[in-house]
Amino acid sequence: MKKFWSIFLAGAAGGLVTLGAAKMLEKPQTPPLLEQQTYSKQVNYGGAPVPFDFTRAAERAMPSVVHIKASESKESAVQRQRENRYSNPFQYFFGDTYGYEQQPRSGTGSGVIYTEDGYILTNNHVVEFADEYEVTLYDNREFRARLVGRDPNTDMAVIKIDAKDLPAFELGNSDDVKVGEWALAVGNPFDLTSTVTAGIISAKSRDIDIIKGKTPIESFIQTDAAVNPGNSGGALVDVNGKLIGINSAIATPTGVFAGYSFAIPVNLVKRIADDLVNYGEYRRAYLGVNVATMDTHIAKEAGVPFAQGVLIASIDPDGSAAQAGVLENDVVTKANGKIVTTTSELMELIGRSKVGETLTLNVIREGNTREIPVRLKTRGNN
Repeated sequence: MKKFWSIFLAGAAGGLVTLGAAKMLEKPQTPPLLEQQTYSKQVNYGGAPVPFDFTRAAERAMPSVVHIKASESKESAVQRQRENRYSNPFQYFFGDTYGYEQQPRSGTGSGVIYTEDGYILTNNHVVEFADEYEVTLYDNREFRARLVGRDPNTDMAVIKIDAKDLPAFELGNSDDVKVGEWALAVGNPFDLTSTVTAGIISAKSRDIDIIKGKTPIESFIQTDAAVNPGNSGGALVDVNGKLIGINSAIATPTGVFAGYSFAIPVNLVKRIADDLVNYGEYRRAYLGVNVATMDTHIAKEAGVPFAQGVLIASIDPDGSAAQAGVLENDVVTKANGKIVTTTSELMELIGRSKVGETLTLNVIREGNTREIPVRLKTRGNN
């Protein structure tokens, strides 16, 4: 995991200079008493006054966040141990007690209610090892759940309970989220149900190299709201209680919160979740490029003038980009009109696009700007 551990402190000191004058032989004059006045000003940022409290946002969000207990059945545990026995020579010769769990695995996490009829969003890492799921709602009702679909490359999963008229989240727009805005994390850290913490949006489109899928998409919203084990799959909400992300990871040397947490932006979440609900899998569009965030060194290595954007380092001749006319050493500056400055921004926009849609890329090639419409397809489709 990439780590950025720097703390900057700034201080300021001021001095008080007093000037006075008096005329000799003059009688001192007593100044009139001044009425003390207190000035206050309420500043409005993005519709939310500062300072303010988070009670309204918390009241809206908490009923839509659930507790998930994921467990491995005895049958699955036996099968896992059997597979380990034959794949590991030490366990084969020394038996089941050689360094392997004998009991079914279990864990807990959080989830958010996506639809009124029981579809629930969570992280893949909350449910991937399990085949039994128990969901506890905010009102303490308990339900058995089934797995609908999961995607390791985005760390997203959907489970389903048989219930109606559930308090589904109102979705926000993660594109509109700004660095410095307040946000709340709602979840179940350490099995402490319905816990709310507050922080600000610290960064956007953050790639921390934590998802270990073959072709991961990482474009996290970074916050300093406290997130701990058990928060995974829970909600990141704005000051109006709208869902803006799914809490997924923390940057930590200890395993517990150490200052920064990371959430999958809701605009990407919705795209993945809809596919998981409708098809049981995420049908991902394939651009067919290897990319790098432009900097002075990369521009020099590629032999192109520096421009803020994303360099096409290599390209699959059978991919969507190549067939649309994109070339190596093109520098992508926009995608569908949105400015692109990092690889994570571009990968998120591709991830949010559907197969069959057209993604319009603005690229710089040999000093000239071109607009290239790319019709997206899946990997292997011609």
